[in-house]
Amino acid sequence: MTLQHSEAEATRSAAGPPTTDGPGPPRRRPRVALHVACVVVSLAMTAPLYLITLAAFSTPETLDAFPLSLLPTDLSTTTMEAFLNSTGVVAGLTNSLQVGLASLVLSLVLGVPAGYALARYAFRGRDAYQLFMLLTRALPIVVLSVPLAQMFLNTGLYDSTYAVTLLHTALALPTTVLITTSVFVAVPRDHEEAATVFGASPLAAFSRVVLPQALPGIAAAALFTFVTSWNEVLGASILTLDRRTLPAQVLSALNNSPLTYRYAGGFALVIPALLFIALMRRYLLNMWGTTLR
Repeated sequence: MTLQHSEAEATRSAAGPPTTDGPGPPRRRPRVALHVACVVVSLAMTAPLYLITLAAFSTPETLDAFPLSLLPTDLSTTTMEAFLNSTGVVAGLTNSLQVGLASLVLSLVLGVPAGYALARYAFRGRDAYQLFMLLTRALPIVVLSVPLAQMFLNTGLYDSTYAVTLLHTALALPTTVLITTSVFVAVPRDHEEAATVFGASPLAAFSRVVLPQALPGIAAAALFTFVTSWNEVLGASILTLDRRTLPAQVLSALNNSPLTYRYAGGFALVIPALLFIALMRRYLLNMWGTTLR
């Protein structure tokens, strides 16, 4: 009985793993399904961008035609030229770039040291401090903008890019601190201590050893800050009148603008954010630690 059982086991081992009915190996099915899902999600994300780009570079006559063609049959820069020549568009674009870059720098200057302190030092109230930072994200933007508008009116900062920069920095700073904290925690403390043993000062050890390893997380925080500042519209509309950012300028002109203006405005709002994402992409790492290229 034992000999027969051993012979049966040997036969099954020689025959290999059991086969399943249906086309393709069973291990490839989840992988194919994952690829199909990625393609579907990518199409769902790129389809609006394609349609906005197509409309922004089409003539008004093409947009008024029925049915609309989904292929670029009559491309023209007339719509974009009319949008860029509209009142306040170039100034709004300049204001948006100034606010976005200033918010990025200010949030990193304040957030990176705070994230390093939370990652390296244990002090009383650290958990409460991290929770308190998230309260600015829990409140609606209108609740923050109205008191800030009153304060900026009293201090003379109302209707300036400085006011919008401070608001966007306050909105992005909690996320910047939390992201950099998690990145600094992942950097081994032994590397920093080894640098100090070989004669490096604490500042040199941070800048030459810790900071390069934390650069992907800092880049992710910078990316989040710039995109948040670039897309924020409600606070900028409340805090400014003549020095509005591009999203606030487009929003204020939508009701009295033709359809071509709206498409061109959507394209103008998307492109700078995509360019910044493409610029910062080389510094980002995914969760497995491989560079995204």
